Amino acid sequence: MRPAEELRYLILAAQREGNRLLSQALRPLGVTPSQAEVIRILQDRRQLTLNGLGELLVCESGNSPSRLVDRLISAGLVHRQVSAQDRRHIELSLTEDGLRLARQIIEIEQALYRSIDAAAEGHDLGQLTHFLRAFVAGRPSGQALARRIDTQ
Repeated sequence: MRPAEELRYLILAAQREGNRLLSQALRPLGVTPSQAEVIRILQDRRQLTLNGLGELLVCESGNSPSRLVDRLISAGLVHRQVSAQDRRHIELSLTEDGLRLARQIIEIEQALYRSIDAAAEGHDLGQLTHFLRAFVAGRPSGQALARRIDTQ
């Protein structure tokens, strides 16, 4: 197997394993990793339009987050309101239940990050991170992540 092919499959395997671990941890809360990403973005931003949310999602890059948001609205976690400034825009924010859930999601994410930190001990993550940023630069998921990083 050539190195580029192995790298491709290692990235895919790492993504799947990370997503599996996150899914398992989120299951008791009744949300998926994609729904958790929406909740965390809305917690960080307080209020966003549907389009603004779509520009920041890595899990759904290039797709409308409408279905994700509709499920969260039905669950009572997200509030949808027509913008006072522009009636064509829908503004989204977390409900009190959504804010409580966001705090639980943060705890789960922090536990996942601690396990990644432990696995990475002794390795230079800076070089890997630099390579991966360059690899996704200019692509939809990379652009969404860059927008999120730029506004933190």
